[in-house]
Amino acid sequence: MGIRFGGDYNPEQWPEEVWAEDLKLMKAAHVTMVTAGIFSWAKVEPRPGEWDFGWFDRVLDGLAGAGIAVCLATMTASPPPWLSRLHPEILPEGPDGQRRWPGGRQHYCPSSPVYRSHAVRLVEQLATRYAGHPALSLWHVGNEYGCHTRQCFCDVSAADFRRWLRERYETVGALNDAWSTAFWSQAYGDFDEVLPPRTAPTFPNPAQQLDYLRFGDDALRACYLAEKAVLERVTPGVPVTTNLMPQHKPVDAFAWAPHMDAMALDFYQDPYVPDDHIRAGYVFDLMRSARSGQPWLLLEQAPSAVNWRPRNGPKPPGAMRLWSWQAVAQGADAVLYFQWRQSLGGAEKFHSAMLPHGGTNTRTFREVTALGREFASLPDIAGSRSRADVALLADWHSWWALELDSRPSTALDHSRIALDHYRPLFEAGVPCAVVPPQRELSGYRLVVVPNLYLLTARDATRLAAYVRGGGRLVVSFFSGIVDEHDRVHPGGYPAPLRELLGLRVEEFWPLDAGRSVAVDGNYTGRADLWSEAIDLEGAEALAHFTDGDLAGRPAVTRHAYGKGTVWYVGTRLEPALMRALLDDVREAAGVAPVLPGLPAGVQATVRESATGRFVFLLNHGSEPVEVRLPTPMTDALAATAPRTEDGTRVDHGAGAGDGAAPTDRITLAARGVAVLTEPGRVP
Repeated sequence: MGIRFGGDYNPEQWPEEVWAEDLKLMKAAHVTMVTAGIFSWAKVEPRPGEWDFGWFDRVLDGLAGAGIAVCLATMTASPPPWLSRLHPEILPEGPDGQRRWPGGRQHYCPSSPVYRSHAVRLVEQLATRYAGHPALSLWHVGNEYGCHTRQCFCDVSAADFRRWLRERYETVGALNDAWSTAFWSQAYGDFDEVLPPRTAPTFPNPAQQLDYLRFGDDALRACYLAEKAVLERVTPGVPVTTNLMPQHKPVDAFAWAPHMDAMALDFYQDPYVPDDHIRAGYVFDLMRSARSGQPWLLLEQAPSAVNWRPRNGPKPPGAMRLWSWQAVAQGADAVLYFQWRQSLGGAEKFHSAMLPHGGTNTRTFREVTALGREFASLPDIAGSRSRADVALLADWHSWWALELDSRPSTALDHSRIALDHYRPLFEAGVPCAVVPPQRELSGYRLVVVPNLYLLTARDATRLAAYVRGGGRLVVSFFSGIVDEHDRVHPGGYPAPLRELLGLRVEEFWPLDAGRSVAVDGNYTGRADLWSEAIDLEGAEALAHFTDGDLAGRPAVTRHAYGKGTVWYVGTRLEPALMRALLDDVREAAGVAPVLPGLPAGVQATVRESATGRFVFLLNHGSEPVEVRLPTPMTDALAATAPRTEDGTRVDHGAGAGDGAAPTDRITLAARGVAVLTEPGRVP
């Protein structure tokens, strides 16, 4: 079927006579899939146990008749008003004890058995009714889990938390040990004494907070799994997924991945952030890596502006196309939007849609239609995969622990640190996998650890074995400090990595806001955010701090270990220095970019299958650039571009003749895209 293309479809917002026009315009826009029913619970069950599916039958029948596949939502993301009126105990509470009321969405406690039972009952009705329906292609459970209710702290959640703790620790003695409750007279005599980490006079127990973050993720996933169990029983063979959010702290994407038949993501790039495509790149690589390279689904993005930022700028011409192709270039097999037709009322009426308030005679609709045509012209991309020689490690448990209170610095931001390490690789055109530390690493030439504040002894042993066997490893500051219970590893920082790194960190030296320090040696420039007093224990210093309190102490080190090498970075190097370091490490590891000599701002990726190899070039810059190719290639986008009445090909953002003949160079317009194939390997 090729790349799936479409958006969220919410026909309940419109009179039924509009639906026929929707189908006609969807076909004109080359829509091949829509997500339907996400917020339809109140419409299909207007009163408890009173079902009204007739209107939804007509929606699905119409879509099937138009040849449009449906990603069918379970409708459980926003309970109807009658449910919270009859059962106010389903409403979530914050850590301050304040109840969160209906009037928005996601107003439910994830641990509530009442909510779950009503949700499962609805899903049973949906799955039974639409099993075998010709439109049904994929199940979409819930919506953006943890977006608004990240955690609940009510008494129902407290009881569920105690159940979770009993399963995890078995005895209250084991709990006391894990939580270090000897500190501040917190020792528990019974599990029934344990509460969620509600608002307290001062810092709550950090291990308790960490476990509550784990519990919160598990509670959300239990809601998903309860619905998925019904779907698998009633509609076996229909894949099941849910839409995750980017760098979303409450939901561990790696823990959810085994329970999703395809990874799915909502991603809204900000046109006012010039380098937001790099954040997108990191998240897209994580989605692709979570299920070992399987293609993933972009289930939501904005055709133009959103409604929820302080300043909601529209996507400039070409940006939506560029960023959509970026998702495909990094492994997406579906590109969908929120939403099909722009709402006239409600909180998201100023959120852009494929069909704007202005109708078809709008830039947005024209751009959407042209992009749909492009995807339809290259169906063989779907199913192809990418590979990477470099892995970046990411771990939600370490993220949760790093950003708790009472740390050496509150300025340590997991997402920012990850991007600091991802950016140099992205800009060099080097494909990356983003994987958890538990993943098998031997297949990677280079592994980068931006930060693993929390590191289990088992994962530390795995990293050492990787280097001992010949791997190249880069580890950055404040890693290997605590175990899975946020207890400091004994033996001096970073105890589980000291032998591997060949050094000891005597003291942490976080830098004050706005302050930087100089470094000199193999890498000369500035660093900020963090520094450490490092003593060498076998490693060699590649750069030293040259001013400030740590002047003369190592800043960057290298250590031969077994057959491999490990580098350690005890500060945050400025971007140019980090690029220089990772370029040197890549060269030592034998890692090459997709294409050599890429101009600044140009991204290059590859997807391959048994039928062909696609090289994607994307110009994220504001000026045209020429890219030289190592071998002649054909621009498949240009070759399939439509022609005007006089035979001229429609501009597609690249300039390489008419695209029919192979060429060894291509000019990309600003925000231009090319999809290249090699002679003899054209699908």
